[in-house]
Amino acid sequence: MTGAIRGTIVALGGGGFSMSETGESAVDDWLLDLAGRRAAAAHPHRPAPPRVCFVPTASGDSRDYSERFESAFAGRAQTHVLSLFGQSPWAYADPSMLLSMDLVYVGGGSTVNLLALWRRHGVDRTMREAAAQGTVLAGISAGANCWFEGSSTDSFGPLAPLHDGLGFVPGSACPHFHSEEGRAESFRDWMRTGALPSPGLAIDDGAAAVIEDGTVTSVIAEAAGAHASLITGETETTLPTTSLT
Repeated sequence: MTGAIRGTIVALGGGGFSMSETGESAVDDWLLDLAGRRAAAAHPHRPAPPRVCFVPTASGDSRDYSERFESAFAGRAQTHVLSLFGQSPWAYADPSMLLSMDLVYVGGGSTVNLLALWRRHGVDRTMREAAAQGTVLAGISAGANCWFEGSSTDSFGPLAPLHDGLGFVPGSACPHFHSEEGRAESFRDWMRTGALPSPGLAIDDGAAAVIEDGTVTSVIAEAAGAHASLITGETETTLPTTSLT
């Protein structure tokens, strides 16, 4: 099933604990606060920290990546890892576990591999259901790309347009917009020529786009000068950004 979903998605172009030497991140703090407020509203008699699940599929369930997540969120959330590879020390987890989470945080890596495995295991359907019932979906890089119809990816080596995203958000995404060589130029060209579906959402490292029911409603940033832009054809519009620092 494709089409914009009901619910909240936060797409990080780069940043968060993934790109922090200390594991500290203002965007991650913001996500935890959002998840905590939604959890409190939905379960007013459950005075527990928010339940957060990290999904490391795009990195092949990297153990180091998952341990960095647990370290960054320790003491602030009930942490879980959805492993599709059964990577020790996490056994294979049924994707239905996502339905009990307040926040699902998808890591970076290969967008193509993520999409293939998610569809095979039914993670895509579960993600849609979780979002509809109030779970916040978030992700960085490949974990941002996956929600859109199309994206800019290096999953095949050189940067290339990818057309078979989940389609939870209309249009296309480009993470690391100004920080990785060739990202901005190629994405602008694909928007101009129609090689990827419009609108294009270009997101810098240190910035995150907040998307409600398929529409970008705000942009937050933890790095000076980081922002996100909407690109349609030849038109590029920088979106208003709220600094978290």
